[in-house]
Amino acid sequence: MEEHKPYVPDQTPYKDFTLKAVIIGAIFGIVFGAANAYIGLRVGLTISTAIPLAVISVAVFRVLTPILGKSTILDCNIAQTTGSASSSLASGIIFTIPALFLWGFNPSIFKIGTLALFGGILGVLFMIPLRKALIVKEHGVLPYPEGVAASQVLISAEEGGAKAKNVFLGLGIGAVYKAIIAIFKLWPDKIHLKLPVLKKAELGLDATPALLGVGFILGPRIAGIMVAGGILSWVGLIPLIAYFGENLNIPLFPETNLPIAQMAAEDIWYKYIRVIGAGAVAVGGIITVVKSLPTMLGALKTGFKDFRLSKQTDQSKKIRTDTDLPFPVLGLGILIVTVLIILAPQVLGIQTSLLIRLLGAVCIVVFAFCFVTVSSRIVGMVGVTSNPTSGMTIVALLGTSLVFLALGWTDLLGMATALTVGTVVAISASIAGDISQDLKAGYIIGATPRKQQMSELIGVLASAYAIAWTVWLLGKTFEFGSQELSAPQATLMKTVIEGVLGGNLPWGLVLVGGAFALVAELVGIPSLPFAVGIYLPLSTMTPIFVGGLIRNIIERRSVKDDKLKTHRKEKGILLGSGFIAGEGITMVGVALYAYITAHKPQGIGVDLGDYVALAAFLILAAFLYWKSSQK
Repeated sequence: MEEHKPYVPDQTPYKDFTLKAVIIGAIFGIVFGAANAYIGLRVGLTISTAIPLAVISVAVFRVLTPILGKSTILDCNIAQTTGSASSSLASGIIFTIPALFLWGFNPSIFKIGTLALFGGILGVLFMIPLRKALIVKEHGVLPYPEGVAASQVLISAEEGGAKAKNVFLGLGIGAVYKAIIAIFKLWPDKIHLKLPVLKKAELGLDATPALLGVGFILGPRIAGIMVAGGILSWVGLIPLIAYFGENLNIPLFPETNLPIAQMAAEDIWYKYIRVIGAGAVAVGGIITVVKSLPTMLGALKTGFKDFRLSKQTDQSKKIRTDTDLPFPVLGLGILIVTVLIILAPQVLGIQTSLLIRLLGAVCIVVFAFCFVTVSSRIVGMVGVTSNPTSGMTIVALLGTSLVFLALGWTDLLGMATALTVGTVVAISASIAGDISQDLKAGYIIGATPRKQQMSELIGVLASAYAIAWTVWLLGKTFEFGSQELSAPQATLMKTVIEGVLGGNLPWGLVLVGGAFALVAELVGIPSLPFAVGIYLPLSTMTPIFVGGLIRNIIERRSVKDDKLKTHRKEKGILLGSGFIAGEGITMVGVALYAYITAHKPQGIGVDLGDYVALAAFLILAAFLYWKSSQK
């Protein structure tokens, strides 16, 4: 294999770590992290922010050159690395923490932030011994798509201003569009259409910019698979349940009040379909992890081998682009986090016993180490957005819950403790995928890995409590599990823990969902996105499908010109990222207003109706297509 030559050589006069880069990265990281938290609580998905943050860092440093002086590509890379940490923290928090609120606990911002901090630190530290095995030795084998794309953005910095314009344009449009819906309430954000013949079948559309952007970023295949799961639920399973339950005059478990004949489509979805979907997601997640076992074992073996070799290597003789944080830092950091978990009752639960905290700490370290390896390898192949963090979290929760079940810790406190273990593991796996992309970008550019690892740790410290505050504020304002903030992944984790420790899960429906996931795998369809489609409302999947369809049309139009196809796809991804950030920022602002004033915005008293909502969404979709299609 040809020797890799970084863009910036080992011997360079450039500073590789500056205060301005860290501060700017942390600020924009918190903004995009808050937006990611909101979109994750809406639809259970988060997106990688590496590319938009790379673009923004170039543009901001250019604008601030008269104030901050000339900045280098290494400055921009450190800013992007620092900022992207916050999005990974958001992913782990929204997958689990809302379940504590649904159980009636009221965790403080400090507790949520501390869990995020511990998970983030473990994720970064566990990734250190894997860098050589996955980033260096697998260069040319594992593509790490977001990392490569971010490095190309930074290398072609002379185009940074034009590219950044798409992010800021999308951000502005997304913010204004969502303000019209959420603050002024000129038209509804959801549109429903009842279908004839099929009992209680409905089509729906969440006409919002963020979901359109998510669909474009995910692409046509994943978006199509997700909407297929939604169609199965809302046009297949709901009418089927309504048909066979039409003559029942008593409630059917797990519903305890209404017979099926008296239930609306939303009630059937909530009581029956979500349980089926939970089973599908759980089995899909487990299948994904099982398929990754050879990869995980191989990476762990290589990681241990590199760990032994690194201890025998004189760090002072290493070149700049091949120096990591020293292993004593890794060991000390892991030890401190573990001891704090054991000695701090308020972290893993409310006055839990020393034995519970000890076992919880052991579960955290074991699962986090394993899934950091899995996560890094998987995102190397499919990217951060497709990282099956939820599947890994489910496995961690199942393992922890079974340990607790064997020891008789099945009360609500045991459930909450198992969930907080899953929180730290989820954040560790999520941030490992993120830092892998950052290290890949740095490897191509010629950054110092040690400085990148330091900036990632700083990003975790800077954003952990800010993202915790965002999630807490959104939950206090809109309530987790509500229509505005369904928190689907956290609800799923709650269901898994209750099923194992409480024994009150309708296992028949869960196993039906598992069968759907298994069938999807057998016919060659990725089971996890299909299961997510079953689990979430069809109205959520529809705009995602539209975004994926737009990207498909654009790529088909450019099929004979790879450079043009990449250019158009990049523009759409940046614009879509802006849509997500804009809507997320608006909703955080709405939540802050509602929390301060004790009531949500009431609008201006004018509702233009569903047709205007549909027309506005189609105009937005047409704009995304037109803007991305431009040469």
